[in-house]
Amino acid sequence: MEISLTSYRVFYEVASESNISRAARKLSISQPAISKSLSKLEAGLGTKLLKRSSRGVALTPEGEVLYARLKDAFGYIEKGEREIRQMRDFNIGQLKMGASTTLSKYILMPYLKDYFRDYPYTKVTIENNPSAPTIERVEKGALDLGIVVVNHPRKGMEFKKVMDVEDIFVCTPDYLKNLKTVYGEDVDLLEEANFLMLFKDNDTRKHVDEYFKGIGREPMKIMEVTTMDLLIDFAKVGMGIANVEKEFVLQELHDGTLVRIPLKEPIPKRQCGFIYATNNQNEALKSFLDSTK
Repeated sequence: MEISLTSYRVFYEVASESNISRAARKLSISQPAISKSLSKLEAGLGTKLLKRSSRGVALTPEGEVLYARLKDAFGYIEKGEREIRQMRDFNIGQLKMGASTTLSKYILMPYLKDYFRDYPYTKVTIENNPSAPTIERVEKGALDLGIVVVNHPRKGMEFKKVMDVEDIFVCTPDYLKNLKTVYGEDVDLLEEANFLMLFKDNDTRKHVDEYFKGIGREPMKIMEVTTMDLLIDFAKVGMGIANVEKEFVLQELHDGTLVRIPLKEPIPKRQCGFIYATNNQNEALKSFLDSTK
């Protein structure tokens, strides 16, 4: 026998009130209707759930088990109803984003700061991943928006460009000076310097490896790290020549903390921006994109 959610609700309210009359008033239905619903529920489950007496009703052991589960279930339902009312009354939305640590810090954070001024109640979650897995998560619908760096925008998806990104190599003035002191002014940096780079499965590393492949050379000494921020920090303490995005070290280049290593051929620029599915109807996504104009 199929048991309706209404029957469970009737039982839950009767058990909560320990009284059929009070439950009837709360549910705005008659006492006979409640009694009929309870009998149908007990018949469907094949067990007694309530013991009736002149003082009201009490739960049987089976009724105790069911009531405990329904208390959790209806608690979740009521929580969901409250959240929906809040979304309606306070313009609350939910936005799932993905970005690397560096892009979150340098690109996403300023946009979010502006967005929360107008939409302070939006629930935002951010997954920390490189660009490639972020794009895959957006394609699958697991994320509403990705902040990514790409060679070319992905077909079948919307891409809102924020800026061009240029990969460069930097180090401290002292690190470069020491290399020249030891190996001479014409030091071959690819032979003698310690290069700081991201791991090989990272899109930025693949892009730079393609550049080295194109010029027919590559660094002989490489230290690999997980994030762009670490590359910048390690370069600033003089650990070597780091492959970084120019846009994220503008202050260091301006104040001389880091110097740019000249290249005979520049590394091709890429694009940084927001990627999202064309058919995504999330109102929070629309409002965020509008705020970035």
